Amino acid sequence: MAGSRVAYAERVTSPDAEQGAGAAGEAQAVPEDGTPRPEERLERAVRAAEQALIEYEIAVETFRIEVENFSRLHHQKLGPMYTRLDELDAQIAEATAARTGDPEDLRKADEARARVMPMPGVEELFNGWMDGDGLFPEAAAMLTDQPVRPPQRVRPSDEARKLYRELARKAHPDLSTDESERARREEFITRVNGAYARGDELLLRELAEEWAKGPEPEQRGPSPSEELYARLEWLARRKELLSLVAKELEDGPIGSMLRMAPDDPDHLLDEIAEQLLAQVAERERELAELVG
Repeated sequence: MAGSRVAYAERVTSPDAEQGAGAAGEAQAVPEDGTPRPEERLERAVRAAEQALIEYEIAVETFRIEVENFSRLHHQKLGPMYTRLDELDAQIAEATAARTGDPEDLRKADEARARVMPMPGVEELFNGWMDGDGLFPEAAAMLTDQPVRPPQRVRPSDEARKLYRELARKAHPDLSTDESERARREEFITRVNGAYARGDELLLRELAEEWAKGPEPEQRGPSPSEELYARLEWLARRKELLSLVAKELEDGPIGSMLRMAPDDPDHLLDEIAEQLLAQVAERERELAELVG
């Protein structure tokens, strides 16, 4: 499950940072009598913290893309049903108000009608399922339990996921402290993220070849202890910010749905669709009784 991977990465990151801090404290007590430089232990701690942070960033970004893709599927498949329910609720409220003439029923009818999504914006929101004249044939077929063209899926393959992780580990900006090199890596990783979000395995392979032909990243030489301490602090702050992003994703409505069915989210959508179809049928029967 994606959310679990984020939680696991968080557990991995914190101990590394704590060990790095402990190693830094011990490094100051090492005598300079031919033994390894004190900074070497601190450098190892920084490298460990960098790798742990990268793994955590990969987990968060992977989950973000899964949430984004599932959200798109959710809107494509269930959006028309929610719109149909809102329209039926408005019609039922209007029919009730027309029958009773009660001011309170009239107010409820106005509120129900106001909640119905205006048609001019529906096509843009539901991407091919509805236009200004109503439901497209595919959406109508779905509402009547007929065969329907499945919505477009953008779910990276296992190979794409593997390529993405390898590229992220090799080209991550945090592996360089040189500003020009960081900028090059950030631009490259942005392209990698875009290809992975689209599930473009071919482009990811091309990017891997491009990176392999590029300049070798410069090896970071020994740094003063103060700079290494500052680096550890920056890594810790970065991890805290990512933790907030991960929590927001996991606590959101789409993230919560993914946690309910991590292994088969499509089946969860099918179950929700069945429930919505039952509600649509119930509302249609209620409306038919009111106007019949």
